[in-house]
Amino acid sequence: MKEQGAEKLSNAELLAILLRTGYRETTALHLAERIISQAGGLRFLPDYTLEELQEIKGIGLAKAVQIKAALELGRRMASALRPASLSLSSPQEVANFLMEEMRYYQKEYFRAILVNTKNKIISLEDISVGSLNSSIVHPREIYNLAVKKSAAAVILVHNHPSGDPTPSREDLEVTKRLVEAGKILGINVLDHIIIGEGRYLSFKEKGLL
Repeated sequence: MKEQGAEKLSNAELLAILLRTGYRETTALHLAERIISQAGGLRFLPDYTLEELQEIKGIGLAKAVQIKAALELGRRMASALRPASLSLSSPQEVANFLMEEMRYYQKEYFRAILVNTKNKIISLEDISVGSLNSSIVHPREIYNLAVKKSAAAVILVHNHPSGDPTPSREDLEVTKRLVEAGKILGINVLDHIIIGEGRYLSFKEKGLL
């Protein structure tokens, strides 16, 4: 890493640095390669619990904790709210803002970005976790927050754990319901972004709003 820089190292080499050592028959690098392979790729490593990591030969509690701590730091960096001065002026900017965090969720998370008249972020609100339906995502949950924080508009965002951002019938129905409620209150829904695996769908771009 000192000679080449962290960005030049492979995933296994970076993980091997965290592990520091292997065991008698295996180097830290080979152990790291096996962990990533067994997980099905780096993408699925965050899903492993401490107990599941310890089931891998050569991984004790200390190494399992180091791996989970590093993954959690990465998750927190990805989810850290950008400065309030950030203006979200396009669907791509919204996707860039939340993609690296939400693409890895194993459940559907529905969130609302509250913005002012210049589309600058006021806050990012978690509305619900679980399947997306009208009983879970209720207009009052979103618009109570929007009114309290003097938001001029909201941007709706949720993820599809399948990786496919194509909207479902429920997605379309919930969006329609929230848009209609927003019109009554004078708080516009600027867009609804569905986050998939490295790709997104914008209701605004698709003419679905």
